Amino acid sequence: MISPDWCRLMAAYNAEMNRRLYAAAAELPDAARRQERGAWFGSIHGTLCHLLWGDRQWMSRFAGWDPPPPGIPNSPGLIHDFDELRAARSEADARIEAWAATLTPDWLAGELTWFSGASQKQMTDRRWVLVTHLFNHQTHHRGQAHDLITQAGVRPAATDLPWILDRKALGL
Repeated sequence: MISPDWCRLMAAYNAEMNRRLYAAAAELPDAARRQERGAWFGSIHGTLCHLLWGDRQWMSRFAGWDPPPPGIPNSPGLIHDFDELRAARSEADARIEAWAATLTPDWLAGELTWFSGASQKQMTDRRWVLVTHLFNHQTHHRGQAHDLITQAGVRPAATDLPWILDRKALGL
């Protein structure tokens, strides 16, 4: 099972990687961010929107956040303006970090029951598995966005967790 410290580390990593990814994406013209690139969520912008949409969806289940509008197919259009999307991403990352700081082993060991719009049924699973999915989902789609940004001609900053986070500052 994962630990609260692992969750804090992943939340910090998520926030830092999003800062780096959005900084790289900001170097591109808006048309390049919105260009259809054959990715699962179409464009760089669409992929970044989906990632925020997924975080909001899971955090609505874990911490009572307002859920995003329903429908994964609609997620690439979550926020139209890039600056607004970037600000929403930064706010969500800060909230995820604050939430991760409150986690306990007992909470992680418990179960969560939710209605899955994707599966159209009620589901139940261990929270630690679902929190692992939250962070894995972030990494997966950030990797896609990283590749799309690189293909568009901008090289995002390094992504190596052991060398980019100040674990002492995190108390880890």
